[in-house]
Amino acid sequence: MKKVLIIANHIDWVYSLRKELIEKLSEIYRVIICIPECKDNNKLDYFKSINVDFAFVNFQGRDKNPFKDIGVFIKYLNTIKSLNPNVIITYTIKPNIYGSIAGKLLRKKVVINVTGLGTGFHSNKVVKLIAKNLYSIGCKASYHVFFQNTNNMSLFINNKMVERSKCSLIPGSGVNIEKFKPMEKTKEHDIIRFLFIGRIMKEKGIEEYLQVAESLIKKYSNIEFQILGSFEEDRYKDIIYDNKNKRIKYLGRSDDVRNEIREVDCIVNPSYHEGMSNVLLEGAAMGKPLIASNIPGCKEIIEEGYNGYLFEPKSVESMEEKLIQFIELDEESKEIMGKNSRKKVEKEFDRNIVINEYMKVINDILKEGR
Repeated sequence: MKKVLIIANHIDWVYSLRKELIEKLSEIYRVIICIPECKDNNKLDYFKSINVDFAFVNFQGRDKNPFKDIGVFIKYLNTIKSLNPNVIITYTIKPNIYGSIAGKLLRKKVVINVTGLGTGFHSNKVVKLIAKNLYSIGCKASYHVFFQNTNNMSLFINNKMVERSKCSLIPGSGVNIEKFKPMEKTKEHDIIRFLFIGRIMKEKGIEEYLQVAESLIKKYSNIEFQILGSFEEDRYKDIIYDNKNKRIKYLGRSDDVRNEIREVDCIVNPSYHEGMSNVLLEGAAMGKPLIASNIPGCKEIIEEGYNGYLFEPKSVESMEEKLIQFIELDEESKEIMGKNSRKKVEKEFDRNIVINEYMKVINDILKEGR
């Protein structure tokens, strides 16, 4: 049986964003997932139940130590050599770079997915130059490169980091529109609830979100701001845990974000950069209006005034203005916005679109290898 090796950074993302693709692949090929070791036996056991195998290579995604990165590369090289896959699929920056280079050295066909530019492309000039050069090597070592938004793809093409002929655009990771769909609220309807979902860190816009929350709560008595996600930067723990305002609520983490999304009126994503916002896609699929930074990866999902609003990134004033616009809408207009979100996702972001694109490329590779 042909082997497909998937290299990624975390079991959570593999399960929530790649599960349907892996299910499809496992019907035809032997699938091996290579991730850092984890303790989530439920997700591991699920994949094992459909005959998916695992290999483990540990690394920290935000660690910039070059010696540790060399170690990651060597581990990928040894893993690929040992497993001898027919095709390799990679996600996120370190698997994309080091997995594709290792695959190329071992004469394997690699398909990478640029899920976003990450902090490296938004750091100082030296770090940015290193990130660009490494990604350029990784792209040139790959067979095909998927991009999740046109801005990222144009940047790579214009900087000669990838050839136009070997890349294509997909609608992010897509969203499972059968799993994420409108659900009735179980809580009272007289409070307008906003929800931030994401890793709690500066670049996700948590500071601006909290500032807007503090400001608007003084102006409106019927609003609530919720935060869902893990702390990527510990300095925000004290800020959020010590907050005495009962209308700013930290919800912790969730095993199924549908439970939290169903109870709110609007999803807010104040991120500084995205590949394609899965938070917005899942919220839209559940029929929620959206408010987000006007950046690649968000602006493709939101049509101004149709299913939400866009504000200037990093701007507290701009975000506050858009949230006020939403708060002051009548209930019928909010409901129409939510329905429009669902329509847009069904038409443009169904996960089956992504799966079909992957299957085409993988089948082409394996036909060539006959």
